Order: sequence, then structure tokens, then C-alpha cells
Amino acid sequence: MERQQILGLYDWDMGVCFRHPGAKTDTTVVRTLQLQSGIDEQIRACPDCILAMEAARRAAAEGTGISYVPGRAGEAL
Repeated sequence: MERQQILGLYDWDMGVCFRHPGAKTDTTVVRTLQLQSGIDEQIRACPDCILAMEAARRAAAEGTGISYVPGRAGEAL
């Protein structure tokens, strides 16, 4: 899949990337943590980080023989 096809699998909104906390940019939720206080905290990633996460998931899937399905960054294989 090409870059835009992969990024098109996600819903984007302004936010702060967990790897690049310095500025607001387009981000997508990759995980929601439930804090002890009862508040849900969204972990967000920018397009570059999503592509890096997708590449890592693809490599891990290929290394273990598991089918790679894009659009699930932040999830276990």
C-alpha cells in the first residue's frame, strides 16, 4: 500500500503526537488508556509516526508469518 492509502485508513484531527509533543498537528488515536482517576487518555500519533508504526507491524508480521492488515497501528498483531 502507498503512503496516502495507509493514512486514509485513519481518522485525523488536530492533536499532539506522543513522539513529537512540541506542536499541534494532524494526529489519529492509536490507543486509549483508562487512568485510575476514571479519565480516558487518548494516545495520538502524527502521519510520520503512523507510517513508522505500520512499517514495524508489517515487518513483524512478515517475520512471524502472520497476515499484515494495515490500519491498526497501536494494536497487537
